[in-house]
Amino acid sequence: MPKSRIRKKADFTPPPEKKATNIDLRGGGRRWVAPLMLAMFGIGLAWIVVFYVTSSSLPIEALGNWNIVVGFGFIATGFVVSTQWK
Repeated sequence: MPKSRIRKKADFTPPPEKKATNIDLRGGGRRWVAPLMLAMFGIGLAWIVVFYVTSSSLPIEALGNWNIVVGFGFIATGFVVSTQWK
């Protein structure tokens, strides 16, 4: 039986080096996102807490239980703003 040919392995070539990417540590152009997001969370939480602590006489008595929806609206706005954070 004839002997099979031996294949020569290709020489090892290392992969090309990856270049480091520059990261902008100055915050970019969206410095307003984090303070606004935290403000919306804080206002929403404060709105709901004030509503419960004052037995629904504050912040706006005419809204009644809709004050809870307003507070959660501020919190939801904070989450929407948070999607812009980089």
